[in-house]
Amino acid sequence: MPTPPLSQSEFRKALGHFSTGVTVVTVEREPGKIHGMTANSFTSVSLEPMLILVCVDKRAKMLGLLEKKKRFGVSVLKAGQEAISEYFAKREHSSEVEQRLGIHFRETRGGAPVIEGTLLQMGCNLIASHLAGDHTIFVGEVHDAEMHEGEPLLYFRGEYRRIARHS
Repeated sequence: MPTPPLSQSEFRKALGHFSTGVTVVTVEREPGKIHGMTANSFTSVSLEPMLILVCVDKRAKMLGLLEKKKRFGVSVLKAGQEAISEYFAKREHSSEVEQRLGIHFRETRGGAPVIEGTLLQMGCNLIASHLAGDHTIFVGEVHDAEMHEGEPLLYFRGEYRRIARHS
């Protein structure tokens, strides 16, 4: 018997079986004003040159900003930063909520905006974009990275998770 076609909800559920880290992609929308977007569709691409990719929904505000600005930051969240992930997953942002959540931005040496206090902060320059279904794949060349102590915030089967040591 033929297998019934996979629905979008079944596809989403299936992909939930792949654990991911949680990142926030940031771009300066205007001087001193940062826009961020939670993304778990992030991965390394190449060591030579040093490339990463992030996928952005075609309806996201981030799409036009990345295309225009060409410079962006990636901040890898650490355990305990679930509220930051949830905040940047929303469409609307405010400086009052950012202040309440303790979100502070800084620039990398290369001028990309990142979130302070995260596990990893990278500055990137956009070098390519590719349309793929309802998303655009953005490829960035990493120009600097700053690593910090801590454990990553993970996402698995629709929930935030933490690493447990194997005994």
